[in-house]
Amino acid sequence: MFSFIKDKLKKIYDQVASKVSTLFNRAIFDESFFQELKTVLIGADVGVATTEELIKQLRVEIAKLKTNHVETVKHAFEELLIERLVLPEKLEPMPRVLLMVGVNGSGKTTFVAKLAHVYRAAGKKVLLVAGDTFRAAATEQLMAWGKTIGVAVHVGKPDQDPAAVMFDASQRFINEGFDHLIIDTAGRLQTKVNLMKELEKIRRVLDKVLVGQRVTVWLGVDAMLGQNSLRQAEVFHEATTLDGVVLTKLDGTGKGGIVFAIAAEYKLPVVYIAFGENVEALKLFNPREFVHDLVNG
Repeated sequence: MFSFIKDKLKKIYDQVASKVSTLFNRAIFDESFFQELKTVLIGADVGVATTEELIKQLRVEIAKLKTNHVETVKHAFEELLIERLVLPEKLEPMPRVLLMVGVNGSGKTTFVAKLAHVYRAAGKKVLLVAGDTFRAAATEQLMAWGKTIGVAVHVGKPDQDPAAVMFDASQRFINEGFDHLIIDTAGRLQTKVNLMKELEKIRRVLDKVLVGQRVTVWLGVDAMLGQNSLRQAEVFHEATTLDGVVLTKLDGTGKGGIVFAIAAEYKLPVVYIAFGENVEALKLFNPREFVHDLVNG
């Protein structure tokens, strides 16, 4: 990435990367180094369990290397971080049918618009679906985005069963020859059980109508909420099979280390990172480049 992060997300590097880089400029990797590294990583939203495991592995690597050479140890640490972010499954960065889930306020609607803009720029015909029929503001927001970027938006009636909206939208997707179907969903219903049932029903409708089409499910995670965002998102992991994570709102208050916690807890790849309201403020996540910049400042 990642002049993109360095130019736009300077606070992340002030808060995290510069501290990590300074630590690794030491000539001796003693107990005080490991304690300070632990403090920095936990403060960066990496998470306690993940941080402790990383430090345990780094101790082992240093013992194997039998050296305190700064660049050698730093490289070993980078590789440990990269291993946690690189998963064996090959990602499809532009899925044909995408179901976007996440809690209200997680930035998923804005991300949906940004992704549609990417497709549109590639000459694709895109249909967005306003699946949150319970909040008028959510539908209005998606409609405004559709007008701005020049893509079609399928809208149901207020309080209409979201699964019924998906049925109509899926048929329209097929009948009108769209290249991509991107669905924005509700982030909260009356109870956790209701939300799970609604998502399960939506998925059944998509699988029934879009026979032979792969439905990709991505979870929008708000980087500003750190560990709390992961706790809130557990319901979505239970409700539907997730294929990847989109890290949103990665701006001056997002610390970046949450990507490691995501990988550890969900065993899911981060697909994109996004920040701000600019429609072009979206980048594919590159684990190696992200880690290099994080460690080297």
